[in-house]
Amino acid sequence: MKRALVATARALFALAGGLAVLVAASGWLYLLRPHAQLPGPLVGDALPLDELSHTAAVSLPAFVGVWAVAALALGLVARALRAERLTSALLLALGVGVWTYLTTGASVLVIRQIPALDAFRDAATARVVFLPPLLAAAAGAVLGRARSSPRPRAPLILAWFVAAAGALTVVAAVEPRHERELVDSLAPGALLPLVHALVIALGLGLVVVARGIGRRKRRAMQVAAALLALVSVLHVLHGFPLGGLESGLLALALVARRRDFDALGDPSTRTRVLVLVLGAIVGLFAYGALVIWINRLMADQPYTLGFALRETGAALLGLRLRGSEHLTGGFGEWFPTSVLVIAVGAGIWLLALWLAPWRHRVVQEARERALALKLVRARGADTLAPFVLRADKSYFFSADETAFLAYRVVGGVAIVSGDPIGAPEAFDGLVRAFIAHARCRDWRVAILGASESRLELYRRHGLHALYHGDEAVVDTAKFSLDGRAIRKVRQSTHRLEHAGFTAEVLEPSRIDGRLRTRLEEIAREWRGDAPNRGFVMALDALFRLEEDDALFVVGRKPDGSPAGFLHFARTGSALSLSSMPRLRDTPNGFNEWLVCVAIEWARANRYPRVSLNFAPFAALLAPEAELKALQKAQRRALLGLKGHFQLDNLLLFNRKFFPSWERRFVVYQRLVDLPRVGIAALAAEAYLPFSGRDRR
Repeated sequence: MKRALVATARALFALAGGLAVLVAASGWLYLLRPHAQLPGPLVGDALPLDELSHTAAVSLPAFVGVWAVAALALGLVARALRAERLTSALLLALGVGVWTYLTTGASVLVIRQIPALDAFRDAATARVVFLPPLLAAAAGAVLGRARSSPRPRAPLILAWFVAAAGALTVVAAVEPRHERELVDSLAPGALLPLVHALVIALGLGLVVVARGIGRRKRRAMQVAAALLALVSVLHVLHGFPLGGLESGLLALALVARRRDFDALGDPSTRTRVLVLVLGAIVGLFAYGALVIWINRLMADQPYTLGFALRETGAALLGLRLRGSEHLTGGFGEWFPTSVLVIAVGAGIWLLALWLAPWRHRVVQEARERALALKLVRARGADTLAPFVLRADKSYFFSADETAFLAYRVVGGVAIVSGDPIGAPEAFDGLVRAFIAHARCRDWRVAILGASESRLELYRRHGLHALYHGDEAVVDTAKFSLDGRAIRKVRQSTHRLEHAGFTAEVLEPSRIDGRLRTRLEEIAREWRGDAPNRGFVMALDALFRLEEDDALFVVGRKPDGSPAGFLHFARTGSALSLSSMPRLRDTPNGFNEWLVCVAIEWARANRYPRVSLNFAPFAALLAPEAELKALQKAQRRALLGLKGHFQLDNLLLFNRKFFPSWERRFVVYQRLVDLPRVGIAALAAEAYLPFSGRDRR
């Protein structure tokens, strides 16, 4: 979190510094002009605010000298930002080019009092606009840092250029048209609205596709290249040849760097998208046929299916944007627009579906589950290890199958359950391979319940950690009911035993069908209408684990009937609490009593640790040290949510047993991913009304 804040502060500082240099460059020219009458050609409009005769221009050597100094300053800013050379060069060229174009065009517009279209078109051909970006790009290439990562940066850079091209395309489409545009002589007047609408749609499409370019999606590259080629043609027709040249070059750059786009699209979407395209077309024509039939019927005019299909098709192609003279009343004005709006909406939806992350369906093959169970039994020292055996998790194994991690994809986020399990020497390769596996499918990676001991492993792979909470772990050798501090737990235990309550510890194999049915009924009654919550620190079924992998501590009423129980998963050195359902009429202290029974059993059977409930944000809810300002704000927000998520209740329950606290973390890729990761995690834990189960 600290590193992310430092990076954000560095980026804001660099942005402010770069803007200051750009503003100062014009001032340097004004200061230098009276003292430097250098020979050579002049650069017009270098001082656009001074429109007196022959004073708006500056000699080329002076202009180059000032902007060379400014470019060096910008290059140093980019180096301070740790920008790679190619990234620095291209981004400085883009930023300085946009700055000089906008400032020159705006200055000419204000001073000369000419139409905005003329002012900005004059600016687009001025040397004052093109020379500074070239100098800035050269400085960025020289002063930028050498590439330290083998991963190509071209997709991210091209993504920014594609987004900029899309935005400029929209601007070019909405600005006033010249009377002698090429499109006027090539296209019938009825097609002009369609051409302009198409330019805007293509520009917006490029902005949408830019994200996929940055994520190295091959489909996004292909779509962007096609859109840019069409935009290039339309720019020329629209009277903006410079935009056409830029769009064409950018399309060629995408094709030239096509090998960098190695994130393949989801194969399952091909058939789905084709079917949906056909369905959308049929649906549009069905809509048109129906509403036109209703209109003709109400107007008492003849109706034929062919007429309805022709009108719908013309509206779909944008040939009726000014209304249809063949349809009656106001219906002829809004019907063509409605068809085009529906078609554009369907196109955007289908494009988003085509570029969406891979859908994922949880699949556990018998061999994979057997191997995972074997590794958990042999290497599952972490108290969360048994919970990876839930049925709603998929497994990803290392190349030699000596280690694995469990995950589930929710909303495009691959939620990993705890740390990797298996041979530690295989963890580096496993994490690296899983990140690559997720990246190719456009999934974000998040690890829930990561232990503090593995944070360095994740940092080596570019991941970041955020404190999530503390796991309460009781040392069975040190636990005792003696002493004043634990007297309330001791009193509850004695009270229940004197009232005739009894407890027994059972392995799943010792539970007969009748008792099994009753325990499942108690769990359902306790849960009520709420879903079965849990993903990282709970099992999804009472009898998911059998043999020596689970344990039940059953509390019975004086008449011998079960009143509640604790359900534990067992590792080689610990018991991990999964759930503790009970009847609503059980006396206070019932769960505390069963926990004490479980601890005594664990001690007698040489289990040194018993893991209790996980307490989210325990260090903030019950701080032992002074909190910082940001932490205090987080604490206030958490206290406002505790009634909904029982945050404080779990903490108070755990503290009764004086456990040791083991910190757990959420590991994520980028700071901007945290909101998405949070929603996906809540969905996986069943705290949201949708399950988020993706399919593959």
